[in-house]
Amino acid sequence: MVPTMNNQRLSLSLFFFLAGFNFASWTSRIPTIAGSLKLNEAELGSILLTMPISSLIGLPLSGWLVTKFDSRVPLTAAFLLNAVSLSFIGFADSSLLLIMALFLFSLSMRIFNIAVNTQAITLQKQFERKINGSFHGLWSLGGIVGVGVTTLLVSLKVSMVPHLLAVSVFSVLMTLITSRFLLRNDRSTTGNKLSFRKPDPAIVYMGLLVFFAAVCEGGMFDWSGIYFQQVIKEEVFTSGYLIFMSFMALSRFISDRIIDRIGMARTYILSALLIFSGITLAIVFPTFWPAMAGFSLVGFGTASVIPMTYTLAGRSTKYSPGVTLSIIVTYGIIGMLIGPPLIGYIAHAFNLRVSFILFAFAGIMLIPVSQMFFRLQKEA
Repeated sequence: MVPTMNNQRLSLSLFFFLAGFNFASWTSRIPTIAGSLKLNEAELGSILLTMPISSLIGLPLSGWLVTKFDSRVPLTAAFLLNAVSLSFIGFADSSLLLIMALFLFSLSMRIFNIAVNTQAITLQKQFERKINGSFHGLWSLGGIVGVGVTTLLVSLKVSMVPHLLAVSVFSVLMTLITSRFLLRNDRSTTGNKLSFRKPDPAIVYMGLLVFFAAVCEGGMFDWSGIYFQQVIKEEVFTSGYLIFMSFMALSRFISDRIIDRIGMARTYILSALLIFSGITLAIVFPTFWPAMAGFSLVGFGTASVIPMTYTLAGRSTKYSPGVTLSIIVTYGIIGMLIGPPLIGYIAHAFNLRVSFILFAFAGIMLIPVSQMFFRLQKEA
């Protein structure tokens, strides 16, 4: 039986949700892991380098897989590995084992992300209205539920091992049930060969947009809990992460309407101003409610940047959607390679409040880069 468009959308939506849930289950446990392994900011930053390095290794593999197979094949296999490696993180009782678990987790997540976004871009073309933002909204919603579950379990003093193991088992079962409804026969037959002679300026600009968004988004994932624990002195340290994810989800569910109303160019500017304002508020007033308000602004501002840029990538006339995504996601991985660890090193040298200035800078850089991209499009 060939799945209908609505079944395909529902199945894909579930995978976006589960991916966000799993990722938040890991990141919201970072303070727990740092405490149990007695890691300082610099040591934690160094361990977090494992994820972007692993992602870079996985990029050429993921790009090759989506050109050789229907995207549902690497999507399903990668998510099964991602779910299993999440439980390995829970069992890691040394820095070495944690690095190994994070390597597998990040490698599988990279392959999954390319495959699932290739599916989303292809499915988007079959719908008259924009739906890509809602997929990413479901990722954020999954993150909210993941953080909420973690917050509840932390308050109930449930340890990390049964928590992550239960999430892993649930994800495996849902993958086996849902994967048969994914989009089929979406492998591109053209635009699969990379050219290194002359970089496409449009793709470079899109890559830079993803780079700066990744610095903000990835850094907030990794450090928002630590910020609330060490700077805000909040015992339930997931509060900041939860408000960030909540407003990110809200923004992604309404981003398609915002884009239709004011256009992509102005939406990038709005996103940049919200990120800069939110980070500044949290730095200048390091108390609970101002920080909560600041993190909510950052979440709302960051949310639409990557879905918008992925939608633009799907319009590329030079490469297939899977290959274009592989290129611009490379920039995002470099952002995650530089951003979160750099926050740890700056925090160790000065303090965590000073290190968060990096997010404000990355956010405001979205304005000039996006304007250069749309100026190039207009000239073309």
